[in-house]
Amino acid sequence: MVSAGAIAFVFGAGLVTALATGLGAIPFFLFGDISDRWNVALWGIASGIMLAASGFGLLNEGLAASSGFPSLLLAGTLAGVVLVIIAGALLNRVDLHNHSHDHHDTPEEEASMHRSDGGYAAGATESENIPSEDAPAVSAAIAEGDLRKLVLILGVLTVHSFPEGVAIGVSFAELGLEGGVELFGLVVPVLAIFMTIAISIHNIPEGIAISIPLRSMDVGEWRMVAAAVFSSLPQPIGAVIAFVFVRWAQAFLPFGFGFAAGAMIYLVLAEFVPEALEIGADLNGGGRRELAAGILGGVVLMLPLMLV
Repeated sequence: MVSAGAIAFVFGAGLVTALATGLGAIPFFLFGDISDRWNVALWGIASGIMLAASGFGLLNEGLAASSGFPSLLLAGTLAGVVLVIIAGALLNRVDLHNHSHDHHDTPEEEASMHRSDGGYAAGATESENIPSEDAPAVSAAIAEGDLRKLVLILGVLTVHSFPEGVAIGVSFAELGLEGGVELFGLVVPVLAIFMTIAISIHNIPEGIAISIPLRSMDVGEWRMVAAAVFSSLPQPIGAVIAFVFVRWAQAFLPFGFGFAAGAMIYLVLAEFVPEALEIGADLNGGGRRELAAGILGGVVLMLPLMLV
């Protein structure tokens, strides 16, 4: 039986990662804009963190939980990849821009969806990256305070954020058991701490993606924070669902680890890296140096937790 206290703890961890998305708006309290170079580096750091968390954390734990050939782990990894592919296809079929405006955009409004300096793409891009598509829709709905649009967009964002919430929930599978770190009266697995920090840091560039179009629309800084947090609200929900599932079905724990790892690795390769390279297209070397440095920095940032 899963206790209410354990569920509340996992939900709190997921909420922390959602709130961390709001940190992406903090630079706009201090500066008017963020350079493409820093944007590429931030996406690189997020990618490095996610790859380290998946490889050294989730997949490693999945192998440890497997007996014999890791068929469940491999099946889960494949399922995670498939989910993200389906999620991307669904998002591409939803016209977020039309849902964001009940009228035809004026040239001025259309221009506000894009940066004029060739930097971070706020509107739909040629490669149809998910962060770029979500940002204008969330921005417009928050700016207009339209509850119907916010509910619709939250449903779309759930498809995007759910795999990250699953990764958090699965990492808490051994909450309360021996071998962890005691926090708030509960023994918390080191992997859970690792994943919560990793997802939180990864969410910061996504918060920036949400905030950039809001800045172009002259929306206040605190509304930027609200929009960024709103975009990650599905994560604590996904964390609780995944946690309850793996606690009730311990035999499927390797599948859960593989599912979360597969989803996150595919997100990095199919979305984060192309997004960063698109942002850095006008930089020397196409932004590859900044991206590589960011990835390396993200992995190094996670080393202390990997060695615990």
